[in-house]
Amino acid sequence: MHNHFNGLKTAGLFATIFALLLGLGALISAYTRNSTFLWVFALLGVATTFYSYWNSDKVAIRAMRAQPVSEAEAPGMYKIVRELSTAAGKPMPRLYVSPTEAPNAFATGRNPENAAVCATVGILQILDERELRGVLGHELMHVYNRDILTGSVAAAIAGVISSVGQMLSFGMMFGGSSNSDDNRGGNALGLLAAAFVAPLAAMVIQSSISRTREYDADEDGAKLTGDPLALASALRKLELATARAPLAPTRQVVNASHMMIANPFRPQDISRFFSTHPPMADRIARLEQMARGMGQLGGAPTPQPQPRPGLQPG
Repeated sequence: MHNHFNGLKTAGLFATIFALLLGLGALISAYTRNSTFLWVFALLGVATTFYSYWNSDKVAIRAMRAQPVSEAEAPGMYKIVRELSTAAGKPMPRLYVSPTEAPNAFATGRNPENAAVCATVGILQILDERELRGVLGHELMHVYNRDILTGSVAAAIAGVISSVGQMLSFGMMFGGSSNSDDNRGGNALGLLAAAFVAPLAAMVIQSSISRTREYDADEDGAKLTGDPLALASALRKLELATARAPLAPTRQVVNASHMMIANPFRPQDISRFFSTHPPMADRIARLEQMARGMGQLGGAPTPQPQPRPGLQPG
């Protein structure tokens, strides 16, 4: 178990978001006096889970316009990923490069056998080989920990809750709540309140799940590479570079943003409560604490940066 009990926290958050979906179904059932809606929402949650499971490897790839690259096109990436996946005893994932100048990286895929790792042109330009190794180790651990599936399912369920909440709000405000029956009227008020609150709660829970998984990927990726300071250095660069070159918060990119190693948006574009990424300062502090435990801080020499891997054969 991880030091911060992230596995238990993720399980608890998942149970909460499923309960929120079923609770919304129960309220609709109480209002309509028809229990069918509870079963419909339960089946909707299961269907969404399976759909997200089979399609989790497409969302971010499409959003970032990423293209597959060969070993001749990205020898540095291939070398690092092959070494790390071999060390982990896992299959080699497909590698992609996104043409965007905004620096970022992500992994996607429902399991190690159907995984892809993508880096943007921007991140390949600003990181040296050691830092890129730290980032790719982080992304591989997302795949090995099944975080892509976890995040995709949480995002899908939150999306269902949000859509249902919007439809209910519209319907209740335009005549759905006018009823002389006191009990049903009370149910209508509760349903209207839930229609507004449930989507916000779902977004908060989804973001909390994503932040929890980021901490684990940092920790496990640093263990895989044996170099937590490399990832800490990369995160410092990414924090500055993403602030200078943020992505526009389009719907596709927002849906894929929880998979990325750094928040791709400007800080003012998203609330702290809805952010899918923990504060960089916290992540860096945890990595430095790991390094101290491994004897890499406090006098130990820092490995020198290697040349940037680039995208050209070398």
